[in-house]
Amino acid sequence: MPDSSPPPEIDYLIIGHVARDVTGDNARLGGTAAYAGVTARALGRNVGLVTSSGPGLNLQPLSDLQLAALTSLRPTTFENRYEQNGRQQRLLALASPLGLKDVPAAWRTSPLVHIAPIAGEVDPSLVHAFPHAFLGVTAQGWLRQSDDAGQVSALSWTAIKDVLPPADAVVVSLEDLGSEWAAARSMAEQCRLLVVTDGARGAMIFQRDEMRHFPAPVTQELDSTGAGDIFAAAFFIYLAQTGDVWEAAGFATRLASASITFSGVSGISSLVAVHLAERQVVE
Repeated sequence: MPDSSPPPEIDYLIIGHVARDVTGDNARLGGTAAYAGVTARALGRNVGLVTSSGPGLNLQPLSDLQLAALTSLRPTTFENRYEQNGRQQRLLALASPLGLKDVPAAWRTSPLVHIAPIAGEVDPSLVHAFPHAFLGVTAQGWLRQSDDAGQVSALSWTAIKDVLPPADAVVVSLEDLGSEWAAARSMAEQCRLLVVTDGARGAMIFQRDEMRHFPAPVTQELDSTGAGDIFAAAFFIYLAQTGDVWEAAGFATRLASASITFSGVSGISSLVAVHLAERQVVE
């Protein structure tokens, strides 16, 4: 007999696909929802993840999260190739799309909502569905498209200009914007607060007419995958709690920079514990 009990109460709702990331002969769990969700849990949040997945993807690293997962024939799958001119991606499979109907009613009052598309799978109208929450958006999945062969390419930010104003904070990478700072400045005019991450160079914060750069500490890079997602979760949580943009950006930058010294989601909890021991920022 199915369990009809309501989902546990949460205080961090994240909506987006987890993914199967394939590089050469290796495959692992990926996607903003995975990296940001595990980070939020390590920061003490009770995380509810609305996602869609399928066979062949190990969700064990997400066991501390509450999952509302649609079953698909295959999980969203990316093939990653690292070439001289950077990373090239192909979208090999796309799981079921996500909308408000997929969010358990008990989770719709979460005080913090993180909309995290990776392949256009999240209904953009969800930015209007949580008027009383702090709304954070990582817009990467709305800023790229794939052709018939699955080859992923950038999509102009103007395609989502109407989605941006409701968000309390938007996080993208400079790569998502075609590495164009002019695009970032134009996009910022449509956002209450825009953060543009730029790998080892740190992050740029755009708020109203102010721009401030947060350099990243120098670290030995092993794997930069997921660093921007870890940044986003830490930034949203700290900002929602304190309202201090600059302190939130500083903490998130340090955490994301440290994250590139390990690979995958498995080390996130230990990393966060070390940083919280050094500076207690989450009650």
